[in-house]
Amino acid sequence: MKTLKDKVAVITGAASGIGCGIAERCATEGMKVVLADIEPDALSRTRSAMEAIGAEVRSIPTDVSDPKDVERLAEKSLGYFGSVHLLCNNAGVRTDGSIWESTLNDWKWVMGVNLWGIIHGLRTFVPIMLEQNTEAHIVNTASIAGLISPHPSASYTVSKHAVVALSEQLYHELSKQEAQIGVSVLCPSYVNTRIMDAARNRPPELRDGSHKVEETMEAAGQAIRDGMPPAKLADYIFDAVTKGKFWIRPHPEVEDGVRMHLEDILEGRNPRPSSSYPGM
Repeated sequence: MKTLKDKVAVITGAASGIGCGIAERCATEGMKVVLADIEPDALSRTRSAMEAIGAEVRSIPTDVSDPKDVERLAEKSLGYFGSVHLLCNNAGVRTDGSIWESTLNDWKWVMGVNLWGIIHGLRTFVPIMLEQNTEAHIVNTASIAGLISPHPSASYTVSKHAVVALSEQLYHELSKQEAQIGVSVLCPSYVNTRIMDAARNRPPELRDGSHKVEETMEAAGQAIRDGMPPAKLADYIFDAVTKGKFWIRPHPEVEDGVRMHLEDILEGRNPRPSSSYPGM
């Protein structure tokens, strides 16, 4: 997308963290913004803050794990602004634990938001963008955990690897159709967000498990607090959107770890322990 002014952006997980950083940058670029989030109070505060700086913004409470909610998000977005040019599938959650220690509800919650939320977004918005037949772009938020595997959360790692594969598949499918829709996948390391407090939005019917979060909170929490500010991350995202770049890798300190992982695959070596990966 070469031109952003007056274009329409829809952002999930927009009430805080990365999503809020993207939304604020959209407003700076003169875009019309639809904020979607499951947390209504935070969503309202973010909308008010953006309106105070003159942004043209709407907010729609949305549970991305519910396909009907995502369909409603699309309908309301079109009702407000008539089109959608930038879709940021950004909503994400985390709970820690190994494959066998994580409960079924842990898996359902994390996969429902991190993976199915993006699937619902793509199935709903891609047909709209194709019918518009105008320049558009999609950004899917994955993680460095989608490129290498040592992470304290099995469900988070699996979901983010799936997002990377889903994004690559989407890129190829749209390229075959010669669609005017660019695709990017965001793979950050530590960003200053509230991801460790994601359980605040966990549905009551899925509230068991998460027993490992407290054990990793202290170590990961400080790294996250010291992480990249969302506003700085938005610089990388919008560079990719305007230049049509697929990979968004904003943390060079983890690049050697990605390279080691790929070399292990090519050489047929067994996976290394997490302590072997630089920057992790």
